[in-house]
Amino acid sequence: MKRAHLTIDPHFVVGPVQRRLFGSFVEHLGRCVYDGIYEPGHPSADQDGYRTDVIELVRELGVSTIRYPGGNFVSGYRWEDGVGPRDERPRRLDLAWHSTETNEVGLDEFASWLRKVGSDLMYAVNLGTRGVQEALDVLEYANIRSGTALSDRRVANGTAEPHDIRMWCLGNEMDGPWQLGHGSAEEYGRLASKTARAMRQIDPGLELVACGSSSAHMPTFGAWERAVLEEAYDDVDYISCHAYYEPKNDDYGSFLASGVDMDRFIDSVVATADHVKAVRGSDKTMFISFDEWNVWYLSRYDEVDRITDVHDWPVAPRLLEDVYSVVDAVVFGSLLISLIRHADRVTSASLAQLVNVIAPIMTEPGGPAWRQTTFFPFSVTSALASGVTLELKLDCPTYSTALYGDVPIVDAVATHDPESGDTAVFLVNRSLDEEVTLEIDTSILGDVSVRSFRTLHDEDIHAVNSLSDQDRVRLRENESTRATAGAVTVTLPPVSWSALTLA
Repeated sequence: MKRAHLTIDPHFVVGPVQRRLFGSFVEHLGRCVYDGIYEPGHPSADQDGYRTDVIELVRELGVSTIRYPGGNFVSGYRWEDGVGPRDERPRRLDLAWHSTETNEVGLDEFASWLRKVGSDLMYAVNLGTRGVQEALDVLEYANIRSGTALSDRRVANGTAEPHDIRMWCLGNEMDGPWQLGHGSAEEYGRLASKTARAMRQIDPGLELVACGSSSAHMPTFGAWERAVLEEAYDDVDYISCHAYYEPKNDDYGSFLASGVDMDRFIDSVVATADHVKAVRGSDKTMFISFDEWNVWYLSRYDEVDRITDVHDWPVAPRLLEDVYSVVDAVVFGSLLISLIRHADRVTSASLAQLVNVIAPIMTEPGGPAWRQTTFFPFSVTSALASGVTLELKLDCPTYSTALYGDVPIVDAVATHDPESGDTAVFLVNRSLDEEVTLEIDTSILGDVSVRSFRTLHDEDIHAVNSLSDQDRVRLRENESTRATAGAVTVTLPPVSWSALTLA
């Protein structure tokens, strides 16, 4: 058995935990929208066609902000197609995912669904095949109360009150050659700058996100961020990051250390942004919107899901429906730890995606909706992480990985709420075969007790929840705790994610 030691001190603060860290992402991709959130013929559908079983699970998940409508999809999207009478909306080819888009759900419908689940809208504009004017048009339609052609059109379409969208993404993954409208960093940076300045003439208080790299492993990574920010630094509030992880060649040791790669990614983007800040002599700090992150079996998409028949343009095909195991959920929990650990600079994040498509929630047409293993770390962390992130002192053994060198066997982050006095500690044991006994020094917190200690673990790290066995994997109350004066000792099973609450 391994031993580790963690010291918690509320005087050492990284930054406030923003609710936007617990955002998600809905794209018109596969069955995320159609058969996912929207299925008018389902037994649970409400009067608007939305699945109420999914609404309940999204509420339970605790999602704050949802990015919409893409994703790669947005770079070919005409927002006007998705408003107005449904029977007059055109069907279009979606080049990003080789599908047919029916446009049954658009901006107004999605905003109404968000009101049902209690989340805010983060909207992405098309800077792939479109540009400044279209961004101004959708902003006018969405946010102006009335009295103009486009705002009155929204009112006539049945939405009297403006949507008041505060956060806007200026395109999506424009560094990627796969993206419609892809160009150089300088070209995109100039377009993002022009679009941002124009949008702020309508509303100076908007929060705007420029496209960073779609992966830290892109050949242009770093240089892309620098060039984009040199063009747009004064005009935007965020630079985006995207990262996905999957095990390669059964190397689960490296897979479990994926959070190390995310940490390095964030640190590199911060360094690049601060370099541009210094060169410009600016007093403005650039924040990160990590608006796509997850475990994604991308190799499976390339080998199984990708539609290659040029004559086949299906509606809502089954794409990217990854089934997540216990080890996937543990890595997922570690990625959340990385995001919270950087709360001083990562102030917005979007789990990609929400329903059916690389998602914590799965549905069957006409049938049930259920929680994937990744549902649990997200829902618990969203519920418990509050106040501020603390800078921790962690002493623990390391292990060797093929991809990241020697990494700590335990991953940890803690948040503390000064008002309530509550402290939440999120923990991962990356070891494939050994328990870890972790002693947590809580002396500076005063007299505390363990309120709860929940763990996601299974003897079979490949165990999953599925249509036939929806509750195979669940959170368990872990009784392996011992509290003494000034310390709490917990036992972490191998390949496990845990949440400890102290009060």
